[in-house]
Amino acid sequence: MQDIIKWLMEQGEPWVRYRTMLDLLGLPETEPEVIKTRDMMLSHPKVQQLVADVTDWPGPAIKRHNDASHLIYKLSTLADFGIQRNDPGMASVIETVLNNQSPIGAFKSLVNVPKAFGGTGEDQWTWIACDAPTLLYALLAMGIGHEPRVKRAVDHQVSLIKDNGWRCVCAQELGKFRGPGRKADPCPIANVYALKALAMVPDFQDSSATRTGTEMLLHHWKHQHDRKIYMFGIGSDFRKLKYPFVWYDILHVMDVLSRFQFAITDSRLLEMVEVITSQADENGHYRASSMYRAWKGWEFADKKSPSPWITFLVLRIRKRLMGLSKQIMSTN
Repeated sequence: MQDIIKWLMEQGEPWVRYRTMLDLLGLPETEPEVIKTRDMMLSHPKVQQLVADVTDWPGPAIKRHNDASHLIYKLSTLADFGIQRNDPGMASVIETVLNNQSPIGAFKSLVNVPKAFGGTGEDQWTWIACDAPTLLYALLAMGIGHEPRVKRAVDHQVSLIKDNGWRCVCAQELGKFRGPGRKADPCPIANVYALKALAMVPDFQDSSATRTGTEMLLHHWKHQHDRKIYMFGIGSDFRKLKYPFVWYDILHVMDVLSRFQFAITDSRLLEMVEVITSQADENGHYRASSMYRAWKGWEFADKKSPSPWITFLVLRIRKRLMGLSKQIMSTN
């Protein structure tokens, strides 16, 4: 395991090294080497380009929620890396997100729902269950959970839970729009997004809402051969390792579920872990088995070479489940 950590620190980009120091080695933010690495991350051309891109928020309207090129996923990726509100270039975009909040609490995006799907066919500021939680996650991860507008959004997200999880819901102004599934069914990706956001709130680390959402995803895995839910299946594509976290795939689901201590010993979750870990190469490294073309040029979007970032993500999941940090430290 020490060799893999060494490889991450030697071959990884600054965001890989930064998150490895914090999440795998448990170093404090105040450690000089952590500060130095974080500064390198902030000055890296790829990160600076992401920051420059998101300052154009909201950008083009969302027409499909698996569009990996959309600014909403660039914002959530910056949050994954550890970018904060006070970092250069971030204050204005975050304030724009905060200022576009619905009266009931959800943060809005610019969305275009075609008339064929029950929408207006025009760009409009609104919210849907598969975009508002991603904005909420980004804001929480960037350290502004104390902000009253963010707290309102958390309360709204919790209020949407049903007895079988989060369903496909949206703002009233979108009228009859709903995803292609049964009205009473939960939406798998909406549950992933909602849980990802609420995992950032200590009061919901173990709550009725997060337990219900977690059970929805684990139940879907267990009954994967029964039927698709809202067209989300669990087949070969689901099992491919992929980043950024945009849609419904095993690495995204496990990164979210592993954040909840009450879930980490569940046999269904452990089955998913085995599917992931079986994809390691002879050195214990992982590579992307699928990629988003919009992210071509990033090492985690290269299917030919081992990816330090994807390897880090898998090790972090394993740490959450098996106390990997103790194993790492014991080998030093």
